[in-house]
Amino acid sequence: MENIREITKDSAKDTFRRVKRHFSPALALAGKFTGRGAVEASAEGSRVTLSDGRSMLDFGSYAVALLGHRNPAVVAAVRAQLDVMPASTRTVQSPVPPLAAERLTGYLGGGLDRVFFGCGGADAVEVSVKLARMATGRTTVIAVEGAFHGKTLGALALTDNPRFKKGIEPLLQGVVHIAPDDPDAVAKVVREQEVAAVIFEPVQAENGVRLLDETVLARWCEDAHAHGALVIADEIQVGLRRCGPRSVALAAGLPVDGVLLGKPLGGGVVPVSAAVCNDRLYAPLLSDPLLHTATFSGHPLGTAVIPAALDAVEGQAENGARIAAAMERGLADLRGQYPDALVEVRGRGLLWGMDFRSPEMAGDVLTGLAQAGLVVSPCISRPTTIRLLPPIVATDQDVKEALSLLGEAIAKAAAAA
Repeated sequence: MENIREITKDSAKDTFRRVKRHFSPALALAGKFTGRGAVEASAEGSRVTLSDGRSMLDFGSYAVALLGHRNPAVVAAVRAQLDVMPASTRTVQSPVPPLAAERLTGYLGGGLDRVFFGCGGADAVEVSVKLARMATGRTTVIAVEGAFHGKTLGALALTDNPRFKKGIEPLLQGVVHIAPDDPDAVAKVVREQEVAAVIFEPVQAENGVRLLDETVLARWCEDAHAHGALVIADEIQVGLRRCGPRSVALAAGLPVDGVLLGKPLGGGVVPVSAAVCNDRLYAPLLSDPLLHTATFSGHPLGTAVIPAALDAVEGQAENGARIAAAMERGLADLRGQYPDALVEVRGRGLLWGMDFRSPEMAGDVLTGLAQAGLVVSPCISRPTTIRLLPPIVATDQDVKEALSLLGEAIAKAAAAA
């Protein structure tokens, strides 16, 4: 197989052939269309270079590239661990995961001192719900309408999208979805059922970047705890300064029992996630640490990058705030310029959703941006919405370029409608 550093147009054709044969013809067609026949060749910072030499600005990557691509400190941490011991015996204790846990719990401010490391966001969701059920001896879990918590069977039961459930139901039983704007919703459910946990995303990224009302969330926490239930904040996509603070829920003063983190936790280089818990939620694993295990939970190569990633995020916090303000102003201007096409703009920090008049128009803008050189992310649960996820390392020029490309793509889509 070709060296990844020597990708050419010819090898790009081979890539699409392989994708079509081994993955999906539809996936190959979509990738060929948006990349104009090219594939990813390399990346650094906020930019991705394609096999035909074109450069793309990355304001997408499904929230993984918060630090951009190949952050030097993160790459150095990976290389250092790779040179000594990337995996673990799982019999003798490695010093790397507990150090990462110490740094992560301290980063969140204390109070949540227990950690379970996974490889993906769904890992963190699954273990947190499993622990809540075991800790309380109850089975009902309250989730929120519009929620997205993953596509594994357990996490999918919490996800509020019938598209992904068709043909595989019944899923995890005992899940109740509540309206996101009803402060009495948790109280109503706990009067009728024995609830183990309430799980919510402070910002529903996949649901079109919907910000949940923090006063409603505070009421839910109060009613859940009064009932003896646990509260879990899923911040896999929105935490770690993606939406401003280190943790959206903790910054709001919400008394959650667990915060779930992932996506940028591995610095945009390695896959790693974490369920950060208090003693009550983590209690089953305190009694028996073998109740929930995974071969690559806390693997050294993944956890070695966490301290470097957290330091890098903090080092860019002020830049992130400036970029966020510039994005907010720029998107408001675009909303004013194209009110018939761009129906609404919502967001916080480095996560923004643009609602278009129709799914077709959103699709036209999405593909137009990709072909023009700007990577963004669709909302798989809301086809009228496109998400912008600028990296915290973006420059003022990056933002200016992104907004310019957005304006051009919206103008073309509006003219063609």
